[in-house]
Amino acid sequence: MSGAASTGPVVTLVSGGSRGLGLALVERLLDRGDHVATFSRSGSAALDGLAARHAERLHVGACDAADAEAVRRFVAGVVVRFGGIDHCVANAAVAHDGVLATCRDDEIDAMLAVNLRGAIVLVREAVRQMLVRGGAAPAGGPSVVLVSSVVGGRGAAGLAVYAATKAGLEGFAKSLARELGPRGIRVNAVAPGFLETELSASLSDRDRATIVRRTPLGRLGVPADAAAAIEFLTGPQAAFITGQVVTVDGGGG
Repeated sequence: MSGAASTGPVVTLVSGGSRGLGLALVERLLDRGDHVATFSRSGSAALDGLAARHAERLHVGACDAADAEAVRRFVAGVVVRFGGIDHCVANAAVAHDGVLATCRDDEIDAMLAVNLRGAIVLVREAVRQMLVRGGAAPAGGPSVVLVSSVVGGRGAAGLAVYAATKAGLEGFAKSLARELGPRGIRVNAVAPGFLETELSASLSDRDRATIVRRTPLGRLGVPADAAAAIEFLTGPQAAFITGQVVTVDGGGG
């Protein structure tokens, strides 16, 4: 792969871009000037608004991250429209909380299919395009970012299966960084703490207060906090960073 900086638009693919962290990231990347492609199962009014304002630079599709064939088709469509993929952010995820003894088979299957297998398939398809794309690489080189979670490294009662999928993503990122480093592709993970999103809306007041109390910065994170870290990792300032898990949790470790 060429080490020269690209003169064309940077193309970034983000899964799960309809709400929460994914939506914040899509908006941030558009502000950076990227051409952005994103998919989700159901979409959102906020994402539709972005698509209307950035019709030439935002490609939106309906796709289930657990459907490997649908993911392949979406990636192929991005390449047709934008000419290639420079960065891939695997963000789509589902969570079912509750103790393992009461966790249903379909809930386990959904988390494994979306959070782990779906992310791996998406990254595989994007990396194939990165490896064959003609022309110069973007400044800092092409990259992959896996969105993990602090519970993947620390654990959390009631989130054992979810934590297992996120821990798997971190191992995947570290191994893939070694595999793709010689080809000039960087791979990292970002592990947010509890963010103010729909996934944290079910927290009780007591649990929320406990998290805030043990966080040195004294608050839950917001999607923009984690989006900023991902933007950095997909930019030229991170050109010598790969195989890392960047924790964004206000110091709550």
